[in-house]
Amino acid sequence: MFSGKILKAHGAGRKMSRKAAISSIARRDRDAYLRERGVTLLGGGLDESPQAYKDIEAIIAAQDDLVEVIGKFTPRIVRMADEAGE
Repeated sequence: MFSGKILKAHGAGRKMSRKAAISSIARRDRDAYLRERGVTLLGGGLDESPQAYKDIEAIIAAQDDLVEVIGKFTPRIVRMADEAGE
């Protein structure tokens, strides 16, 4: 029965600062990560690389007593602002 409450995880949160992501994630590594998962990225800086964020599966697992997963969104195309100078 629907309780009238809708709960969702907006995201896992960052595991590294923007500056740390820019200095430690290579563009080729970010692009390979996305390619392996079938994701096309349009725009976007290294500071927003998926590797800069916590593992969403681990975050959801830590909330299993609070939430019931009823669906999962898997992006195929992501559009982000271009990096400065591009």
